Amino acid sequence: MHVPEQLELSAEDVKPAMEAILMATDEPLHAADFARVLGCPLDEATRLLAELADDYDAQGRGFELRHTARGWQYASRGKFESIVSHFVTDGQTAKLSQAALEALAIIAYKQPVTRAQVAAIRGVNSDGVIRSLSVRGLIRTMGEDEESHATLLGTSALFLDYMGIESLQQLPPLAPFLPSQSAANSDDAARLEEQG
Repeated sequence: MHVPEQLELSAEDVKPAMEAILMATDEPLHAADFARVLGCPLDEATRLLAELADDYDAQGRGFELRHTARGWQYASRGKFESIVSHFVTDGQTAKLSQAALEALAIIAYKQPVTRAQVAAIRGVNSDGVIRSLSVRGLIRTMGEDEESHATLLGTSALFLDYMGIESLQQLPPLAPFLPSQSAANSDDAARLEEQG
């Protein structure tokens, strides 16, 4: 994680900054991560995270700030998990986001593929959208990568049903959507002319 040279945060901005960081990540973070990025002592970061968790509990929010061995992370409050699960799995009311569609396309065309490979292609962490696709039953695990031991992902039979196809061979080809070689060459030539 890159740390800016000078973070000009007032004392009252530290907790909102923590909230912003928590909203931007799909993975649990440790108090030490916050201390390092926000330039505050570890014990203060731990105390402020606990205060945030207590604040959400006291307000009766639909989410909580959960602390586990993996770190601190926002999560749906336990009493609403069945409602959230119903919403996520109900294809009639919850359409796929652009991020989920991107991840699903990568998995469909590159399978078997790991989470890290999906993230590398998209350029952003994709754990949240992959989790959503898994909960919806559109993707499945296909074993383990021999080198990295990471879980391999692929599409499910439900995905094929939704697409109205019987096999992956019936997926439309990507070539018509890719830039043509002549267009790529003319773009390169135009860039060279601008530089020259």
